[in-house]
Amino acid sequence: MNNFYYQFITDKSFSILKQLKKDFDFVLVGGWAVYFYTHSLKSKDIDIIVDFSQLEDFKKQLPIEKNERLRKYQVKLEEIDIDIYLPFYSNLGLPVEEVIKEITLINGFTLPKKEVLLITKLNAYQNRKGSVKGQKDLIDILSLVLLEDFDFDYFLKLVKKYQLKDYQLTLEKIIKETSEVPELNLNRHFWGRERRRLVEKIKAPIL
Repeated sequence: MNNFYYQFITDKSFSILKQLKKDFDFVLVGGWAVYFYTHSLKSKDIDIIVDFSQLEDFKKQLPIEKNERLRKYQVKLEEIDIDIYLPFYSNLGLPVEEVIKEITLINGFTLPKKEVLLITKLNAYQNRKGSVKGQKDLIDILSLVLLEDFDFDYFLKLVKKYQLKDYQLTLEKIIKETSEVPELNLNRHFWGRERRRLVEKIKAPIL
């Protein structure tokens, strides 16, 4: 797979992530969560969900700032941004307290189920499409839906349950308008075939 960020940046980010895992309990979201599912593109920034008791522990060790507008807390360690989301405060496309109901364990990290993670990525993409981070979101989105075991029926049930039809339409638009994805080593021929398959899955009626 091609790199999206410089390797020394992603290596530093991963080193910080591993240290956080030793010191705190959290649910990992964002680009690193996608990476543990897809092994496609590594991430630069770190996105995690913690409860309020863990937030107090973070404050004792790291220079945390509150971002009231985006309803999150954040830490900057040189080039690496750590975004911290909390139940009953933050929203990642789904309320955070709903995201942490649907979790699994991969490589020792607690992650949302991939279909829930996709919704959080679609939310991020809608907020920053047209930017470098938005392009990374798009690649992450496609790498998730290309997984053989991605459950489109479950994704569509989540869309219905939380009234997220807009995300379904956004996903369909991304798939239709993307011609190739060099970062995922998808050439036009292979992607053309996959694109038709994915559009059929996404346009399926919501049960």
